[in-house]
Amino acid sequence: MNDVEDWLILLHTTGLGMTGFHKLLDTFKQPDKILTANNPQLSDLGLNKQTITAIQQPNLDAIQADIEWLEASDRHHIITLSDPRYPQQLKTISQPPPVLFVRGDPDYLRQPQLAMVGSRNPTAAGKRTATDFARHLSNSGITITSGLARGIDGASHQGALQGIAGTVALVAHGLDIVYPAAHRALAEEISQQGAVVSEVPIGTEPHKGLFPRRNRIISGLSLGTLIVEAALKSGSLITARHTLEQGREVFAIPGSIHNPLSRGCHQLIRQGAKLVETAEDITEELLPHLPSGITPAAEPQNINKNEQKLDPDHQKLLKCLQYEATAIDELVNCSGFSAAEVASMLLIMELEGSVVNEGGRYTRIK
Repeated sequence: MNDVEDWLILLHTTGLGMTGFHKLLDTFKQPDKILTANNPQLSDLGLNKQTITAIQQPNLDAIQADIEWLEASDRHHIITLSDPRYPQQLKTISQPPPVLFVRGDPDYLRQPQLAMVGSRNPTAAGKRTATDFARHLSNSGITITSGLARGIDGASHQGALQGIAGTVALVAHGLDIVYPAAHRALAEEISQQGAVVSEVPIGTEPHKGLFPRRNRIISGLSLGTLIVEAALKSGSLITARHTLEQGREVFAIPGSIHNPLSRGCHQLIRQGAKLVETAEDITEELLPHLPSGITPAAEPQNINKNEQKLDPDHQKLLKCLQYEATAIDELVNCSGFSAAEVASMLLIMELEGSVVNEGGRYTRIK
């Protein structure tokens, strides 16, 4: 057996778990020493008879799918804790994943990274904010790391792909699967300009318990975590908690007090997260941790060229629109225009990309 196979055997060992795996590594240092250990050595560490038998009589068929996946493409990689390609930033967390499955370029895992997470059902303005921040930060040399979920995760990956530093996607399933299926094309693009990563073997289906574990890796790879939109019970707050436990920075973008997706961010800010209004608020904080030679890109001026081109009536209506969903009757009351006039102008602005219709309510996105 080679070194990678030794690691995979332990990863597949029934009853071992992450804590047991690290206890064995702390004692024996290398997997080959674990696999040749005798009964007293293993039982002294509290392992039961079934687990000891599974270590001493490994099921080589269990790792076959992983080996076949590894050999199927030169873009497939299995990186262990002893591999020099393993990211140093991740090694510093408690119980780092012993094995990483990577589709794409593993060098992205060693780039300076910022985690970006948020709601799976964000507002149009939230998605736009995530895309814009990710693009700017990527152009500043910071790789964006997220979870490939719908909503803010997907928008963050897409924005990062428009920049120069690429993106890393952490998933909670085997890399022979794409979840959600709607992100198949996005996952392929990330594997070409970044990396898709998992800590679980090939063939593992996504399930609820794997997502919090995935979140600790997202934060563990990163210098800090930016929360864009999150409800009070959002999984994004789990990532924020992992970030704090790992001694990293938490950033949060505030929003309207009427938007329930702002409440998680507001709670984090009350608890000490850095309030963020521009991407420079993040790059200034992270600059001491970035490699020399990386210069943050200049923040583009927030000038809406579409707004400048609008006639006075359209400009007046746009000023009534908020960055949260607003009903037509509210716009009628604010602007003084008739409902028909408001509807006509909204249609024009929607076609120009200045506003978006969210179930009959309109949100300004520029």
